[in-house]
Amino acid sequence: MLQPKRTKFRKAHKGRIKGQAKGGYSLNFGSYGLKALQPERVTARQIEATRRAITRHMKRAGRVWIRIFPDVPVSKKPTEVRMGKGKGSPEFWACKVKPGRIMFEIDGVPDDVAREALALGAAKLPVKTKIVARLGE
Repeated sequence: MLQPKRTKFRKAHKGRIKGQAKGGYSLNFGSYGLKALQPERVTARQIEATRRAITRHMKRAGRVWIRIFPDVPVSKKPTEVRMGKGKGSPEFWACKVKPGRIMFEIDGVPDDVAREALALGAAKLPVKTKIVARLGE
């Protein structure tokens, strides 16, 4: 699963995801992409599950690009622990995805295979998505 090699700080504030994506909103590598339509935190496990679903449907033909990276540590307190006594330890890594962000791109497969693969991948994500294609495809 994806996670940073090292970070400046061990724990991060929760924060809010507001506004549209200010970068990564157009296709750069492939002919088809999966675009987020709402703000959400996507975990490293969800990214990996999506990648597996896409590559499996494509029968490992073509190429997949992952345009998001989980770099935010999400901490969690253990179950049945009382409030207070500090912040919990980092449990998993997540990526804050804004609306308009292209999360996955694929190329090298026919139109119907590409769309079906991205639809299967989208089912693994917690965000509403849209399949986008390069003009002229």
